[in-house]
Amino acid sequence: MILIKEKEDLVEYSIFILGLVFGSFLNVLIFRLAHNVSLINPKRSFCPNCNYQIKWYENIPVISYIFLKASCSNCSKHISIRYFIVELLTAFITLLLYVKFGQSTEFLMLVILTYILIVLSFIDFEFQEVPDYLLILVVLVAFTTTNFNIYNALVFAGAFTLLELFVTFYIQNIKYRFTKDESLLEQKSLGEGDIPIVAIIGGLLNIKLGIIAIILAALLAIIPAMYNLIFKKETQTAFIPFLSLGLLIVLLFDNLFLKVIF
Repeated sequence: MILIKEKEDLVEYSIFILGLVFGSFLNVLIFRLAHNVSLINPKRSFCPNCNYQIKWYENIPVISYIFLKASCSNCSKHISIRYFIVELLTAFITLLLYVKFGQSTEFLMLVILTYILIVLSFIDFEFQEVPDYLLILVVLVAFTTTNFNIYNALVFAGAFTLLELFVTFYIQNIKYRFTKDESLLEQKSLGEGDIPIVAIIGGLLNIKLGIIAIILAALLAIIPAMYNLIFKKETQTAFIPFLSLGLLIVLLFDNLFLKVIF
């Protein structure tokens, strides 16, 4: 029994470390896809400020960030905390998915799905715009998961399309008439990238759990929205990160939600 436990622990440690490595790769994707930089050339990572080619020992996940004190070794430019967060987040989520689903095809496909969602979330968070091909890719990957329900996906997508229509009408017409804020004429309640993620939530979870994930996402999104309101920032709140977070939380702890709520 002790040997089995030690073997399981070793596998979990390995999964966590592998998650850190993939997290480092996701950081590359986030930066290069958002800035239309080739994934092939340059082959090595570089500082976006001085184009310094980062050495291998300066690119060790988490450790290098701490060792370099969050700055480039060549120009001393600050390195975004996003690199640190993505690496740790990817590692923890990979481990949690492994603990829940074990060594299975479902685990593999959900890991790939999660990695794409992480890339989409951080691009959306920083730029409020995501590449269409990533949205298509994440939907196709979701289709390959064992329990994906196309009917539920279409129901969620259709419901939120109608909701977006009515809320956007309210913002651009009724709210505009009261506030006379011309920026509202171009504002929409949901981004174009939100609907595919909502469809994935409906397809992967059942109707009840899907609704919980949406509500959870909305509650989490209130935090940055309130921050923007208090400090009078005009930045719109990116919703894909919170939809993805709501999906993952409910997916990982579905039994807990079913016991507590139902």
